[in-house]
Amino acid sequence: MPEDLKTRLKIAKNKFKEKNPSAKDDKKSSFGKAFQLSTELVSAVLVATIIGFILDNWFDTKPWLIILFFFIGVAAGIMNVVRSAKKMQKD
Repeated sequence: MPEDLKTRLKIAKNKFKEKNPSAKDDKKSSFGKAFQLSTELVSAVLVATIIGFILDNWFDTKPWLIILFFFIGVAAGIMNVVRSAKKMQKD
């Protein structure tokens, strides 16, 4: 009797997996992918600009470090977006 129960449980689990794919098998929607890429770009620029602003106030070099770190943030953001896009394309 226990073997019969194991077999029935295995069949039920397989049917459940077919009807309800797990979160790992779920693919992100196009909107979710676009939102992730845009968030990565904006956050990199924002963080770098804030760092530049803080350093400018600290060293009294306004606006040079803000400008420098803005461009560093843009470059880092683009690199992050390209890396994520390649990973998404691979998956």
